[in-house]
Amino acid sequence: MSPRAREREPLAPLALVNGLAEQRQSWFANERYLARRFDLRLPDVLVYDDDELHRHIDAGLEVTVDYLAERLGNRLDATGRRPPFHLAASSLGCQVAVTFAVANPDKVGRLVLLCPSGLHGDEDLPVVAGVRRGSYDALVASVFHEARHADRRLIAAFEEKFRNRRWKKGVLRTLRGTIGHDVAPLLPSLTAPTLVVWGAEDRILSDVPGSIRVAARIPNVRQVVIPDCGHAPQIEKARLVNRLIAGHLTDRLGRVPEALDPARLPAPLPS
Repeated sequence: MSPRAREREPLAPLALVNGLAEQRQSWFANERYLARRFDLRLPDVLVYDDDELHRHIDAGLEVTVDYLAERLGNRLDATGRRPPFHLAASSLGCQVAVTFAVANPDKVGRLVLLCPSGLHGDEDLPVVAGVRRGSYDALVASVFHEARHADRRLIAAFEEKFRNRRWKKGVLRTLRGTIGHDVAPLLPSLTAPTLVVWGAEDRILSDVPGSIRVAARIPNVRQVVIPDCGHAPQIEKARLVNRLIAGHLTDRLGRVPEALDPARLPAPLPS
């Protein structure tokens, strides 16, 4: 195929799914880079003041990972793009993406999971205290290895949301319906080629080495661990993560540097 013909090919669709303690603004350091290479979408799945979500809550229904995976499917259908979609997700969003991908293998091309929750071990969730006390400081401090990476746009978004009682209700009901959910049993059934990115200094996940061991159950998986990085590598190490995402989704990742090898971490804790 000629270079000119390749230029006319439509960009592959890529959907970004944020986590529980995040907002759409969590992708501010990635959107421009990825939008040049993919048909980028940010489906409103984990949006806590959303009318549809609150109708679900007001009907007395739980906000579960399965429900959120259904929301993701509906949002992808509404784009009008034909599958497969690539998915890049963070934290709780990874549980949603994995659940959707296993249930709809024909609709997912490749998958990137950033610090996925729900694989192994306990999780420290400062979002609970932050929402209840109306303070986002502890939340921001726990997510980043270095708090200076908390961009003013992200801070402004949390300042606004923490004043919104409807948003806070949505967060707490989502937390109630998803806390302790385990997607590890789904991993052997995940057919999409998957890249898992971990932060070596993640303070949200209690046992990163143990989680790496569990993620190895994914049949077609590559894993990397970023040094000096917390629970939001898409912000804290944006340039590197952008290259990793694009490389994996285009099947051009190549050899991962030795510094990112998961084998450099201490041995996993006993399960």
